[in-house]
Amino acid sequence: MKAHLGVLLESALASVTAGRPLDVPPAPQVDATKDPRFGDFQTNLALMLAKPLGLPPRKVAEALVAALPPSDRVAKVDIAGPGFINFHLAPAAFQAVVPDILAAEARYGRDDSGGRGRIMVEFVSANPTGPMHVGHGRNAAYGDTVANLLEAAGWRVWREYYINDAGRQTDVLTVSVWLRYLQRCGVALAFPKRAYPADYIRVTADRLYDEVGANAFRVAGIDELPTEEVAAEGADDAEKNRVKLSQEAHIDRWITLGREGLGADYERIRHAALTDQLAAIRATLAAFSVRFDQWTSEADLVARGAVDKALKRLGEQGLTYTRDGAVWMKSEAFGDEKDRVLIKADGAATYYCNDLAYHVDKLDRDWPRLLDVWGADHHGYIARVRAAIEALTGRNDALDVQLIQFVTLSSGRMGKRSGNFVTLKELIDEAGADATRFFYLMRGHEQHLEFDVDLAKSRSTDNPVYYVQYAHARLCSVFAQLAESGAVYDRATGLAHLARLDNEHEKRLLTALARFPDVIASAAQDLAPHRMAFYLKDELADAFHSYYNAHKFLVDDAALQAARLALCEATRLVLGNGLALLGVSAPERM
Repeated sequence: MKAHLGVLLESALASVTAGRPLDVPPAPQVDATKDPRFGDFQTNLALMLAKPLGLPPRKVAEALVAALPPSDRVAKVDIAGPGFINFHLAPAAFQAVVPDILAAEARYGRDDSGGRGRIMVEFVSANPTGPMHVGHGRNAAYGDTVANLLEAAGWRVWREYYINDAGRQTDVLTVSVWLRYLQRCGVALAFPKRAYPADYIRVTADRLYDEVGANAFRVAGIDELPTEEVAAEGADDAEKNRVKLSQEAHIDRWITLGREGLGADYERIRHAALTDQLAAIRATLAAFSVRFDQWTSEADLVARGAVDKALKRLGEQGLTYTRDGAVWMKSEAFGDEKDRVLIKADGAATYYCNDLAYHVDKLDRDWPRLLDVWGADHHGYIARVRAAIEALTGRNDALDVQLIQFVTLSSGRMGKRSGNFVTLKELIDEAGADATRFFYLMRGHEQHLEFDVDLAKSRSTDNPVYYVQYAHARLCSVFAQLAESGAVYDRATGLAHLARLDNEHEKRLLTALARFPDVIASAAQDLAPHRMAFYLKDELADAFHSYYNAHKFLVDDAALQAARLALCEATRLVLGNGLALLGVSAPERM
């Protein structure tokens, strides 16, 4: 309906401004009114035109109203305040949404042209050193749903997962598996405090034991490593930090021993560990209805020269320098708080260096817009990545970063735990994939989220996802009851008698249905998928449940029954479409 009113206003604008060209003709903006006393929609176009035309806003409003083409969807137009134009819609305007929905079906409200441009959405990208936790789950739900909404709003979207498989954390993972394997073989050793202790490490170690037996992966020097320090009880923070650094140095000794002593077997253990963790991540994301177009390996990126290429480009532009044996980037000149190390004195690339190269690689692959979804703890990292992109491309608008705030479980006696954190898989197993995704999306991603597991598991209308899915199931039951009665739904008859949909419950439901395209556009533009979740629950499902409780659909009046069933069919389609955008199923029975 907003599009229809926009067309009317464009025509009136052309008439009013004929012969008086404006430097920048304003695009008519139409918004739903907040108070029904002022009609259904409102525009401030007259206020925008007043200064360019040199006329009082109300005079401009009167001219625009007089020039509006006639429309059977508009019952009345009036002017309020200094020059706001209010549109009061005719019943036909609300009813017209039903044939629009039934004709478009799954495409209703969507722009599948891809004409808005190309955008790459990189999200989750959890380190492959352990299971995904509930924080990763919120990132996954948000990133996947934003990608869905952008596609529905006319963007060509590419979903990518960046595998951080080239840093020190993968060495810690490798050594953790190696040492658990040696313990399985009966080797007496103290497991390092800074290694990964959880059971998933033992799973890979046991698999390797089954493959190679008990006499593999042995090296000299294990007994020669010094004893690891442990902080004394009651130690102050300074002492604890000193011991922590000592423990990090201790596991680095294990890494060096493994690399030098195991040779090719070190890579075999590393590959086994990464393979198991990535398989677990992929399985969890698949159960969560999250998909990616590409998984990009950091190690592969380095191997094919992307990092060297980026460093060369920076050097050729005079954007690097050497100090204390390390290579630095002049990132402060591009808005970062200080210059950053790219290559450490020992010759190893920093994570920032590799990440810089990855972002340049994404742009080089002809994705002009990049959207990254990061955890809130990465806030300080944004400026330096943007600085690198600007330095290498001259663009300061290529990267948008959305930060996901933290998640806590406010209740829910989880059936099992993997240790000192709850994995995403455990949460999905406990609450269900649908409830988990919907609950993640109910609150804006910039706000802290308390996830109520007990509510998510409940089968009651207090549960938001149940409330929405129940509306869809109720709609399916209406048509099941019709079939059981032996009657037939005639869509053509329903469409011919839409004028019979004239009570307040029907008008409210029709209004909600007409809002769906605007919700897609708004949620995509502002990267705010919670708006779709709220719309489905508080507008569409609530309007339908109220309608269902107040009126019968299978009535003796054949024309009225057909019209109401057409409305039910349209509502079922939009509920299904909206749930699909959120990655949530639309059950036919509950």
